[in-house]
Formats: sequence, C-alpha cells, structure tokens
Amino acid sequence: MPDSPRDQRGIIDTSVVIDLEQLNTQQLPIELAVSAITMAELAAGPHAAKEPGERARRQDRLQRAEAVFDALPFDGEAARAYGRIYAAEIGRGRKARGSRALDLLIAATACAEDLPIYTRNPEDFDGLHDLVRIVAV
Repeated sequence: MPDSPRDQRGIIDTSVVIDLEQLNTQQLPIELAVSAITMAELAAGPHAAKEPGERARRQDRLQRAEAVFDALPFDGEAARAYGRIYAAEIGRGRKARGSRALDLLIAATACAEDLPIYTRNPEDFDGLHDLVRIVAV
C-alpha cells in the first residue's frame, strides 16, 4: 500500500515541538506551523522546571522555537472557532478548563486556519474530529 501524501501545512502542538528532534519528519507536514498558544506553553516551561538542568533545556527549546517559528496568532477567527470547540467539549460532557483549555485553544487556532493538528497526544483532542483533523505522530 503506498504512503499517503504529506500535508502541505499543519499545526504541530506543544508535544510535537518538544519531541521534534526525535521524530521522523516524514510523519509531519511539509510546512510546520505553531500556535501562539504553544509558544506561550514553551515560554512558561522554564519557570515550571524545578531542576536547573531541566530549566536550561526548556529555555533552549523555547529559544530555538522562537528562532524557527512565526506563531499563528489567536485572533478573532480563532476566538469564534473556540466557541465551536468549547460547545463540542461541553456536548460530550467534558470540562474545557485548566490545562485542557490550552489544547482547545490550539485546536481553535487550527480550526480557524483550516489546518490539521499534529500531536503526540491525540486523546487531548478527542471529540473534535468534526471540527479539525487530528494526526497522531
């Protein structure tokens, strides 16, 4: 069976950015995009680390991501898409708060941009398949 064609462009979530150097790039879209929400998570990462070595690794990861990516903004279109994403979550009886909210904001960015989300944690986006295509890597 032939390999399926790669997407031209897609949003990689925070889990993919963290593991990017270890992943097979053939599993990813040709052009990688990140949400401003992912950049915010990466910016918070060094402050959440307790060990100096881990803090330094997270700071390095943030700086490399900032050098490589121009983050897609969470704009008016993404805010409107978030309403649909939120409704889908609530409709499934799930809460859209806490750390889950960040995944939903990334999904809203992808929905607004009409791009798939590439993730190492597809379960974080369960129930959103009608609104955004989720690709597990």
